[in-house]
Amino acid sequence: QVQFVESGGGLVQSGGSLRLSCAASGFSLDYYAIGWFRQAPGKELDGLSCISASVGDTYYADSVKGRFSISKDNSKNTVYLQMNSLKPEDTAIYYCAANLMRAGVASQMLAYEYSYWGQGTQVTVSS
Repeated sequence: QVQFVESGGGLVQSGGSLRLSCAASGFSLDYYAIGWFRQAPGKELDGLSCISASVGDTYYADSVKGRFSISKDNSKNTVYLQMNSLKPEDTAIYYCAANLMRAGVASQMLAYEYSYWGQGTQVTVSS
């Protein structure tokens, strides 16, 4: 059974940092791109960052470019999202998922290409 589990969320002050983890089980990170999304209350799901199956290629949405960094450890089957300089508008539930349609990264993140969504982890940034 494939399962993605996000962790690392919490409450942080504006300007602070958090590192989210996405642990995959029953699924190898060697073949598909993995992405991070978030959804704030009353807003649509927003693609933030993804990393290709072979380490090296990454994508960042403009809203997080320069502040967030995605990485992965294939030996631990885990993808990370390092979030720095957090802002109140970063408050949302953060999800990871696998892109079963491509191994590389594209110029945009389309939610319908992703599967095996985790339960999400809440990130709250106070001002």
